[in-house]
Amino acid sequence: MTKSNVNIAIVGATGAVGKVFIDLMKERKFPAQEIRLLASKRSEGKVISVNGQDLTVSETTADSFKNIDIAFISASADVSREFAPIAVQNGAIVVDDSSAFRLTNGVPLVIPEVNANDLLSHEGITAIPNCSTIQMAMVLKPLHDVNPIKRIIVDTYQAVSGTGIAAITELHEQSRDFINSETISPEIYPHQIAFNLLPHIEPFLNTGYTNEENKMIEETRKILHAPDMLISATCVRVPVFYGHSEAIHIEFENPFLPDDARKVLNDFPGISVIDNPQNNEYPMPLNSANNNDVFVGRIRKDLSCDNGLALWVVSDNLRKGAALNAMQIAEHMIKMGLIE
Repeated sequence: MTKSNVNIAIVGATGAVGKVFIDLMKERKFPAQEIRLLASKRSEGKVISVNGQDLTVSETTADSFKNIDIAFISASADVSREFAPIAVQNGAIVVDDSSAFRLTNGVPLVIPEVNANDLLSHEGITAIPNCSTIQMAMVLKPLHDVNPIKRIIVDTYQAVSGTGIAAITELHEQSRDFINSETISPEIYPHQIAFNLLPHIEPFLNTGYTNEENKMIEETRKILHAPDMLISATCVRVPVFYGHSEAIHIEFENPFLPDDARKVLNDFPGISVIDNPQNNEYPMPLNSANNNDVFVGRIRKDLSCDNGLALWVVSDNLRKGAALNAMQIAEHMIKMGLIE
């Protein structure tokens, strides 16, 4: 027996992604029968309006998941590792936004427009890819289907909201202090982020790549079922509040005309092509904020490669990059009859 109205728990309800998730519940009329808001102890007792109803936030404990059908976890990897198995033991399906289980065997890593059928193999936990991976894979999938991809080079320009509310506050405060010629003391990042760029997202690995860059490589391979796909990434934190941007260079097995790529991308759900640079029309993070689509522009032949294209991709990292993708996974699981 499957359910259409479900009981849900939102772990991390007071965080940046949790707040967007709550907004999306109303926008998309998500069929929640009971909504349980969970967070850390310091947020316990806060009141949040959900669909016009005031709900009180509770501390996340081992008892938080009784009678829950779907548990959305948007917190640290440590929180996910602690509570996701408990939620599954209580009969819930977990949709996890952390990096804890993304590359674990038996855990589908899902973008519904790209690989929804992978949900059929879930063993209780489904993972959401990294925000920067999601928008890239959304673009790669339809192109790869018609012309196999040999190699990808991607450079990202990632907003501070990807780090969380504290980073948003830090950019606000540093921008004010910079303009007022006051001393800036970084706390969230190792260096000043206001009016600066940091080629450093997450710790560096022995390869010289960062963990964020490694996520983009390994997660993309898993999502596209292409374990040998050649990918190189450089991830940069930029002084933008919302919206990740990416410059992607793709080498295909066969020639690919830019006009043909535009048509393929235009026909793919969740993608909007904005590509009229002569009139200064191209995707920008300022315009992607609070939008659900992945925006693509600057589609052109890569002059360094016979079968290459270069593209510019922008998306709201808190929506499609996190909260929206989680909600779409749940919607698909309900539609597929996977919620018992």
